[in-house]
Amino acid sequence: MHYAQQIAFVALSAVAIWLFAKKASEIRRNIFLGKEEHLNDHPAKRWRNLLLLALGQKKMFRNPLVAVMHFVIYAGFIIINLEVLEIVLDGLLGTHRLFLPVLGGLYNLLINSFEFLAVGVIVVCIVFLCRRNIIKLKRFRNKDLDGWPRTDANYILITEIILMSLFLTMNAVDLALQAGGNGHYHQTKSFFFSSMLTPLFNGINEGSLITIERTCWWLHITGIFAFLNYLPYSKHLHIILAFPNTYYARLEPKGKMKNMPAVQNEVLYAMQPETAPTDAAPPAHFGAKDIFDLSWKNLLDAYSCTECGRCTAACPANITGKLLSPRKIMMATRDRIEAVGRNINQNKQFVDDGKSLLHDYISVEELRACTTCNACVEECPVSISPLDIIMELRRSLIMEESNAPQEWNSTFSNIENNFAPWKFSPDDRDKWTVEA
Repeated sequence: MHYAQQIAFVALSAVAIWLFAKKASEIRRNIFLGKEEHLNDHPAKRWRNLLLLALGQKKMFRNPLVAVMHFVIYAGFIIINLEVLEIVLDGLLGTHRLFLPVLGGLYNLLINSFEFLAVGVIVVCIVFLCRRNIIKLKRFRNKDLDGWPRTDANYILITEIILMSLFLTMNAVDLALQAGGNGHYHQTKSFFFSSMLTPLFNGINEGSLITIERTCWWLHITGIFAFLNYLPYSKHLHIILAFPNTYYARLEPKGKMKNMPAVQNEVLYAMQPETAPTDAAPPAHFGAKDIFDLSWKNLLDAYSCTECGRCTAACPANITGKLLSPRKIMMATRDRIEAVGRNINQNKQFVDDGKSLLHDYISVEELRACTTCNACVEECPVSISPLDIIMELRRSLIMEESNAPQEWNSTFSNIENNFAPWKFSPDDRDKWTVEA
């Protein structure tokens, strides 16, 4: 019987790991559909960002209560994986509580700490479900989340509640079997929370208790493998990608715009024609119309988005009722990446589908509403920059399609002809100093 369970567990593990690796490989390929960008400078600062923002969740603590609750779920996810390691090894080796003889008294301390975390995760997930579905905080009511995104968040919270409940139930039945003298269930000291549940199983025969314990064990580990394979299709992929995304965040001051050398050279040649080379090739295109024109970091940003809405809540354009939502910019970019990825999977290479990120996924009205204030960049807890994508798409609109409001075109014309936004000749610019 034990051998059959081991074989079944090995098969389950192999399938789960293969499916996850396959999807992870696709996501990596999709990210590197973007243009090359070098972000390896100042490694010490980058590691500091990773530790403070991804691991320490520094920006979350601007709202301490929510930060503590989020940290409980986060710690539960990280630390309880130690318990998962034991479950995996037990499944492979056919053992039970493999680490108990090795850790001795420390084992009970660890399991008790895991149970406190498990209860904390259950409580916090219930609170978060209430915030989303009963209290309905404004940033969770936004139409950005209509449909699957809102359901996705609820599924994850409910799944975490179920997994933690199975863990506690499994321990409670284990204690009942220990009390009954079953030799396979090694004697441990009582666990704080599961011992409170043990009386619920008094009077149940040993065979039924073993069935309950094994069912909880299998559901728990199967749920974890299912969660692992759900992550790549969910906003909760940020659990993994937050770490590389914060490490590769741009380190320049947030107000500094990334200029195009080709455009800067054109301005320089206009002001100093003698510096213009005679054989300079024009740039292929300006800005970005589709994901292939964005950098790989922009695409990593899209996959790392937590859909928390802090960027949109801070956006002055959105606050004043305009269509722009930085969260929607990131979600739309990810949707386009996934559509391109499916196209490649089906055709072995990308075949033009007649769509692009600009226009089909993100509208002109959204792009024009942006004030480039960087509020969205400042608020993001995992160093995502919606503004980079907005700026690249606007560059394509203006410089490739000549698509700009008349007010902008007047400014552009003045800059081109007068080297300033105003409609005055450079020679007349200082005449205000002359007395009439």
